[in-house]
Amino acid sequence: MAQRVAVLGTGKMGEALLSGMFRSGTAPTDVVVTARRPERAATLRERYGVEVLGTAEAAGRADTLILTVKPQDMAALLDELAPHVPADRLVVSAAAGTTTAFIESRLPEGTPVVRVMSNTPVLVDEAMSAISAGTHAGEEHVARTESIFTPVGRTIRVPESQQDAVTALSGSGPAYFFYLVEAMTDAGILLGLPRQVAHDLIVQTAIGSAVMLRDSGEHPVTLREAVTSPAGTTINAIRELENHGVRAAMLSALEAARDRGRELAGGG
Repeated sequence: MAQRVAVLGTGKMGEALLSGMFRSGTAPTDVVVTARRPERAATLRERYGVEVLGTAEAAGRADTLILTVKPQDMAALLDELAPHVPADRLVVSAAAGTTTAFIESRLPEGTPVVRVMSNTPVLVDEAMSAISAGTHAGEEHVARTESIFTPVGRTIRVPESQQDAVTALSGSGPAYFFYLVEAMTDAGILLGLPRQVAHDLIVQTAIGSAVMLRDSGEHPVTLREAVTSPAGTTINAIRELENHGVRAAMLSALEAARDRGRELAGGG
């Protein structure tokens, strides 16, 4: 990577992005990080060989600043960061709910800000990252952000007005799938399968189904109907899912996730 990146607030998501950058060939000398706790800083140095700096020094040493703190901690970070950010420094936010306007208002006038919502499959280079440009961010800034996140998965550009929905859908999305796998594993045990057998069956089925969705180009309804024979086992299972309001529950769950993201951004 030609330009130096600073990851500010290297928690779980920050470290996941960091590890992905290194897997894609980024040199440790092209990255600096910050960490609030000395023991966390020591872990990052030992694990990745990166330089751990204070916020002000990191801002002065990097061309791109990636803010990976929790939304409720963003205002404090920006207050600390603002006196040390040149107006041409690219600032990338990965915090749920935090708008580019909020960040721009606390940094020097004209600072380019890009908002990204990624997810934890960044750990296995299969993340989904949605990218939105702020008021002062141009094509070069968005392309630079894409170059950071593309090696760890797919990227998509969306209007910032859609970012709260993205957070609810794909940002939190891995947890929904893990929850479903957990429930199906319990069901397999109830039906008489050993836990590991049930787990292996479900995980491979999930992987295969995801690949079919990605590569076939078919609508999920079409793929589901291909498995659903008249008066067969699958349609009986789907009837029970509908009877228990699973579809409606998913709609309500994602609305709740979106609303909570907005609350967190507001300090709630």
